[in-house]
Amino acid sequence: MTEVSVRRLGRVDYQASLDLQAALVEDRRAGRIGDTLLLLEHPPVITLGVKTRLGPRHILASDEELSRQGVTVHETGRGGDVTYHGPGQLVGYPIFDLKPDRCDVHKYVRDLEEVLIRALGEFGIEASRVKGLSGVWVSAGGPVGNERKIAAIGVRISRWITSHGFALNVATDLRHFQLIVPCGIADRGVTSMEGELKRSVPPAEIEDAIVRGFTAVFAAR
Repeated sequence: MTEVSVRRLGRVDYQASLDLQAALVEDRRAGRIGDTLLLLEHPPVITLGVKTRLGPRHILASDEELSRQGVTVHETGRGGDVTYHGPGQLVGYPIFDLKPDRCDVHKYVRDLEEVLIRALGEFGIEASRVKGLSGVWVSAGGPVGNERKIAAIGVRISRWITSHGFALNVATDLRHFQLIVPCGIADRGVTSMEGELKRSVPPAEIEDAIVRGFTAVFAAR
């Protein structure tokens, strides 16, 4: 059984988290640490994945508006398009070595989704996948295509060492998603745990549920 070290870091500046991940990836590759899961949140920030290399066209707000709202913009090395991180959102960065028996990028992303689906299920939120799209979704009822995203996933895998990961909207101010086209998907909305439950969710409780999801899905302790 794999052992995973969990670090609960509270609020971390986005650039500091990039620097920390880079250092931990090298430590994991060198065998100085085992698999490690970082749980944290960021100040308001828009992040750009590799799909934005042709230009951040999915940022809708002007530089002046972003500055007024205290939102910074960072390029990243992860997959995906543009997303938002901010207070009330639980961000998870697994620094895992997928060798020797998990060297499958598609399966790794599906496993992250499964972790989140299980964790949300503990709170009575029925979440699922949407075919052809990454992330975790909650049905708003009605026809297919009316789902709202509750968690985004964007990963980086370098020689089978993972970084970046997922962002789960717990008590996020969803108005900030109006600054962007979330993940480049214009025809679906976003939601949060508190929006679905109509009550607050203690951060430690959802963190614990995420950890239980990882232990189950990744056969870890």
